[in-house]
Order: sequence, then C-alpha cells, then structure tokens
Amino acid sequence: MTQFNSRISAARRNAEAMLNRSKKPDSTLKVEQEREHDAMVEKTARLRALRLAKEAADREAAAVAAATPRPKKARAAQK
Repeated sequence: MTQFNSRISAARRNAEAMLNRSKKPDSTLKVEQEREHDAMVEKTARLRALRLAKEAADREAAAVAAATPRPKKARAAQK
C-alpha cells in the first residue's frame, strides 16, 4: 500500500509542478496587461490635459479678439 501511496504522491507532485508552470505565463500575461492598461490611462490623461489647455487657449484668444476693436475697412472711392 505504501508503494501505491508513493505513486500517487509522485503523480500529485508532477501534476502540481505542471500546474505551477502553466500558472506562471498567466501571471506574466496579467502583469503585461496591467502595464498596457496603465500606459493607456497615462496617455489618456496626457491627451486630456493637452486638449483642455488648447481649449483654454482658444477661449482666451477668442476673448482677446472680441475685446479688440476691428479696424474699419477703407471704402472704395465713390464715383
């Protein structure tokens, strides 16, 4: 009976070793996915900040343009 138990425990060790090897790539895949997600979040935040800065600059330029009087156009000489 002990020989049978040792076979089972050897088979169990082999199965656990295979399971651990199969889990290892999964964990590296998850880490890679987390890195990609973090990079995407950082990129989105950077692009949002750039867009908001551009919109603020556009609003400021429009306000300055609205406050500045326009020069009058010279009319063509009347006949």
